[in-house]
Amino acid sequence: MSNNHFDVLIIGAGLSGVGAACHLSRQSPDRSFALIERRKRIGGTWDLFRYPGIRSDSDMYTLGYNFRPWTEPKVLADGPSIREYIADTAAEYNIDDKIYFERRMVDADFSTRDGQWTVRVENEGSGESEIFTCQFLLCCTGYYNYDAGYTPDFPGADQFKGRLVHPQQWPEDLDYSGKKVVVIGSGATAVTLVPAMAKDAEHVTMLQRSPTYIATVPERDELSVKLRRFLPEMVVYRMARARNIGLQRLVYRLSKQRPGLVRRALLAAARRQLGDDIDMKHFRPSYNPWDERLCAVPNGDLFKVLRRGEASIVTDHIDTFTENGIRLKSGEELEADIIITATGLDLQLLGGAELSVDGQTREPRDVLVYKGVMLRDVPNMAMVFGYTNASWTLKADIAAEYVCRLLNYMSRKGLQQVTPKDHDGSDTDKTFLDLQSGYVQRAAHRLPRQGDKAPWKVLSNYLYDLPRLRYGRLNDDALEFVKAEGGKRRRLGVSRG
Repeated sequence: MSNNHFDVLIIGAGLSGVGAACHLSRQSPDRSFALIERRKRIGGTWDLFRYPGIRSDSDMYTLGYNFRPWTEPKVLADGPSIREYIADTAAEYNIDDKIYFERRMVDADFSTRDGQWTVRVENEGSGESEIFTCQFLLCCTGYYNYDAGYTPDFPGADQFKGRLVHPQQWPEDLDYSGKKVVVIGSGATAVTLVPAMAKDAEHVTMLQRSPTYIATVPERDELSVKLRRFLPEMVVYRMARARNIGLQRLVYRLSKQRPGLVRRALLAAARRQLGDDIDMKHFRPSYNPWDERLCAVPNGDLFKVLRRGEASIVTDHIDTFTENGIRLKSGEELEADIIITATGLDLQLLGGAELSVDGQTREPRDVLVYKGVMLRDVPNMAMVFGYTNASWTLKADIAAEYVCRLLNYMSRKGLQQVTPKDHDGSDTDKTFLDLQSGYVQRAAHRLPRQGDKAPWKVLSNYLYDLPRLRYGRLNDDALEFVKAEGGKRRRLGVSRG
């Protein structure tokens, strides 16, 4: 058993974890920290997913870090480029040597007597158990189970004689050249896979139970490319970032306030790109825009392969798998050599680890989120969870900044512990993810809740969160601090002033 102590222990070395580590090194340089990463490399999602065409579904000017510009011309970047950006950022801030790879957090217990976390970690390389201790635990584990994606129990799946693949476990030896491929799904992964595989496959069919809103975005930001000729890189980046944040908020607000208008605009744009030969029933969702996340396609690549006949789209329900493909409820049969189940993720917080305080388990579904960052009645702990209605990193950046501000405040005041407390009974049944997407609904019973008022209510609005997390009061009414004096602990009541 090894024992390593740090001021801050960051769980995860993906986009959020590396970003949090960089913020710590920038804003709290005297604080010791380390990162625990289950994989063998930096990158998280962008190291795990290897399927054809893997790319961001958010523009890189807002998915990139607020302190380090994205300098490539692509708006939606491919997975390897994003992983390289994360790795280069880690190298620039000397984060690499602070990462413990092939470590999985099993559980973590906070001792209110000692004012620290004890984190049990499995070394997946050696199989040994290790112990880390820290004053503050910062979870940057993403939001899904890395071990397996979500695959429904398809009738007759064992009869299928071809290959059945989930994108999360993409086989390196999968050759789909000249093959008939069916991609089950209609989300971001499916709309990425179809045009990418259509280049080499005999034909690709996208099979969906129901349509999704699909919006075309430019592949390159030509304005930023031109501005780089005579403006500093960071200035161009901030300009593009501000523009895209404004556009994201405008589209989201319009979707909520004038859903019919946004729906008509999205469907009209799809119709123009698809032509008259493709039935628009495949692109008319039954819900309003942004009840579920919009899918973005660069330069309309999905529409192009559908229009050229290299791919097709079918809206139906699966009756059963057969030896040679899938039979639908309508009676139609889709032949397939390969079936890709782009059926979603298995939502999981904290990497599946168990949290406890003084030996008492804290179930995620029983806690409220404070400012979308901390958890009620869980001391000295925060989780970085990005936006679902905008770029992930917009929230990840300001959440990490908030944690740094909080830690610096505690150091200045000689405070040992901080715990969010709900004194007003703010509980609701709503999860902190306000989306109707299937992967959210499936996991609703194990997600933290949000409250009915601030600071427990989650608005998922960057323009609202930014001033409150970056500049707002730290000693607000909902935080209880504990001060250590001469070896004795003194609890400070929540500030009312």
